[in-house]
Amino acid sequence: MGDAMGGGRITAVLGPTNTGKTHYAIERMLAHRTGVIGLPLRLLAREVYDRIVAARGPSVVALVTGEERIVPPRTQYWVCTVEAMPTGMGADFLAIDEIQLCADPERGHVFTDRLLHARGLHETLFMGSDSMRSVIAQLVPKAQFMRRERFSRLTYSGSKKISRMPARAAIVGFSVDDVYAIAELLRRQKGGAAVVMGALSPRTRNAQVEMYQNGDVDYLVATDAIGMGLNLDVTHVAFSSTIKFDGRRMRYLMPNELAQIAGRAGRYQTDGTFGVTGEAEPFDAEVIEAIEEHRFTPQKKLNWRNPRLEFGTVDRLIASLEMAPSDPALVKAREADDLQALKTLSTLKTVRPRLRTARDTKLLWDVCRIPDFRGISHGEHTSLLERIFEFLHEYGRVPDDWLATQVKRIDRTEGNIDTLSKRLAYIRTWTYVAQRENWVDDESHWREATRAVEDRLSDALHGALTQRFVDRRTSVLLRRLKQKEGLVADVNDKGEVTVEGEFVGRLEGFRFIQDKAATPDEAKTLAAAAMAALAPEFNLRADRFYNAPDTEMDFTDQGGLMWGEHAVGKLVAGDDALKPRAVAFVDEGVATDVAEKVQRRLQHFIDRKVATLFEPLLNMSRDETLTGLARGFAFRLVENLGVIPREQIAQEVKDLDQDARGALRKHGVRFGQYTIFMPLLLKPAPTRLRLLLWALNAKFDEFPDAPPPGLVTIPAADHAPDGYYTMSGYRLSGQRAIRIDMLERLADLLRSQDSRAGFEANPDMLSITGMTLEQFADLMEGLGYKADKSERVKMKTVDQVLSDDAMPAGEPEIPEAADLSGIAAELPDEGEAPSAEFAQPVPAEDEASEFDETELPEGVAVDAGVVEEETEEFYTFTWGGNRGGNRNANRGPRRGAQGGQNAGGERPQGKKGGKPQGKKGGKPRRDGDRDGKGQGGNQPKTFSARPPKKEKAIDPDNPFAALMALKDKK
Repeated sequence: MGDAMGGGRITAVLGPTNTGKTHYAIERMLAHRTGVIGLPLRLLAREVYDRIVAARGPSVVALVTGEERIVPPRTQYWVCTVEAMPTGMGADFLAIDEIQLCADPERGHVFTDRLLHARGLHETLFMGSDSMRSVIAQLVPKAQFMRRERFSRLTYSGSKKISRMPARAAIVGFSVDDVYAIAELLRRQKGGAAVVMGALSPRTRNAQVEMYQNGDVDYLVATDAIGMGLNLDVTHVAFSSTIKFDGRRMRYLMPNELAQIAGRAGRYQTDGTFGVTGEAEPFDAEVIEAIEEHRFTPQKKLNWRNPRLEFGTVDRLIASLEMAPSDPALVKAREADDLQALKTLSTLKTVRPRLRTARDTKLLWDVCRIPDFRGISHGEHTSLLERIFEFLHEYGRVPDDWLATQVKRIDRTEGNIDTLSKRLAYIRTWTYVAQRENWVDDESHWREATRAVEDRLSDALHGALTQRFVDRRTSVLLRRLKQKEGLVADVNDKGEVTVEGEFVGRLEGFRFIQDKAATPDEAKTLAAAAMAALAPEFNLRADRFYNAPDTEMDFTDQGGLMWGEHAVGKLVAGDDALKPRAVAFVDEGVATDVAEKVQRRLQHFIDRKVATLFEPLLNMSRDETLTGLARGFAFRLVENLGVIPREQIAQEVKDLDQDARGALRKHGVRFGQYTIFMPLLLKPAPTRLRLLLWALNAKFDEFPDAPPPGLVTIPAADHAPDGYYTMSGYRLSGQRAIRIDMLERLADLLRSQDSRAGFEANPDMLSITGMTLEQFADLMEGLGYKADKSERVKMKTVDQVLSDDAMPAGEPEIPEAADLSGIAAELPDEGEAPSAEFAQPVPAEDEASEFDETELPEGVAVDAGVVEEETEEFYTFTWGGNRGGNRNANRGPRRGAQGGQNAGGERPQGKKGGKPQGKKGGKPRRDGDRDGKGQGGNQPKTFSARPPKKEKAIDPDNPFAALMALKDKK
């Protein structure tokens, strides 16, 4: 139907609701020999179809929607949804209802296309809101306008509670949950309510409306579906909310949208009222005036999508669908579901190779236009479309056996309201497929079959709605309870509890969660019935739980005890930190032996968890060979769950002799420079449990979460309680906290540095911490060092030039001048054989100058050692920079040659520089102590606050004397 066909009169019949616009359009259509009318809803199309059939008979009236197709051979009048209107048939009359939907973000482009191109040969009508006048005049210059006034007055009546709602009222909600909750409240307080939603089938909706119209109930609960022309005897419309989800976001309704719904109040010459209820805010004065006076902001922009599609290739099709409008009154519609599906399917390997011709592309587009009636995810919907396209492309039909399987799966009338509603939504997909020409072998069979399934589901849904929202609960459940008959409870795999087939609530663990739909009068009775019927189930469940393996259970960071996904208890502080007490979550009505069995199993679980994860700590506490100071120290470790900052027990550490330390080390205790700890307890599982036990014992209201496993450092947490980092196995230093075992490894490296004269971070230090240089500087300042940032010229030396392919193949590398500043730190223990590296000392700087210039590559001179300069930043670290902090908490290592003790109160042993003695490359002891080798075997160590005596000079016969002499010359 294009403009070329539209030589007749074009009229826009505009005005508020209850002006008889739809009735006028039906009269005008019947005045012509043929006609087509497009309506916004399937429900409304069915209503208009019934009216025309009553006037002219079924043999000349067709009904065409996405899911219905009734087309008699002698059809004269077509009643359709706007999307399903036939095109190009040249009817004498054409009408589009609710033309203001041109501005709808989802469907607006379809209405706009009909406004621009759909015409009757003799007469065309557009019915809708007066806010469309200016934009229609702009886009359809030939249109004439007819203003129709409302037959009755519409006034605002303020806010009313549902309990005081007047009879013959409709209450509007904007979600299924809201509609059900309101209907349930009306059932309890007013005796019942009918339910109308856009998702209902026409058969269900008509049955519900009939119940309201004939007076069985005085209240109607509906979504905004009633705003689209459904004729009901409503005197008052109450909004339970003024916010709705429009498919993309939650938003407030515009005044014209509120008016469209409120206008359902008052039919023909009966006045109507509108207002709010529940938690909805009262309307502003401006909104009230606009609705009562029917004055709204004119619509200036209409949604548009290019109707002239190109099917040469799928890319051209997408491009044509995404074309922008040229008229300023039109705006490009947002990407619809069909276009999203097209984009997704066109990229699939199973689909793309099939798109060889324009016919293939057209077929894919037709498949993509199947609506997502089910409301499932985009991925699931496109998977279904992919399967249908493959069938149609390969076989030309959807196979009967496959379609039969899909329909049979849905053809079941048992279940609750939600289940039946979902099945109705699913059957709409197959009803839609059956309506498409040449998509199935026997179209009439499948149309009748899918329609029959829809009718059965519709009747079942009507019955379920009526039973839930109209009848008071006089079910078998209550009657048998009063008659003291035995009740049978059933619990499905989702925990849903039914008693004698009636849903009464859910079983979560060992607690019964009652159905919220129960009335206050029924609540106690239902609870008693459920608990009586569930007694055998609780006993069986308790037996299964008691025999369940520990792998099915777990504890949460907040102290909850879980069995699968259900909470079955919690932990509370016991008499000892390592002995928490389990409390079971069991309903009061459950037998005492069941509750005790659950509690015992939970206690066994947590006791075994503690015993397994803290085995080294518990073994140490039970070791009777530990006596005296060692036993007291072990008690302190147990008391602190295996981790203690060294500064808290510095004196105790000093008091321990070597035998005591050795006994403790056998149990895995490490005497670190900063922390005394048991490394096995730093693993993620013990750490998580330690934090929980610590929080329980501290009686925190909210427990801190354990750090993610495997991280060497973590950011400093806001408002972390005292002791959190220690219990987590970390030590806070600057803006981050470092794991205590890695901190001890870092401390081993730091002891080899000259912390008074200053040193730079080496790659090993950065590698241990996994930090950048700036982060490492912040860490060092947190440990008590001063970090001085400087810049220097980065020199590129001869050997670096040679490494850049300057050295000819096969020539030896030129040794770099030796730096002997650290030789003392690298000397092995006395009495041990020197390593090969020290047996052949590196040449000094003056020796390097003796190399013959001719041995260098061509173009490289000896005095041109630096060939390029770059600037680099570096830090120099010296001890004692962080004066404002707690010196005892951040005591750093002090070199033995400069006197003093290390942070643990133990004096380092070895040569100048403080490096641990032993062969070069040897691993330092993990506890930071020395074993005394090279000093007389396992002789007792001495500790002193005085500087050490001057060390004995090196034997001149020692092979390292020459190296020491070179250093002295330097």
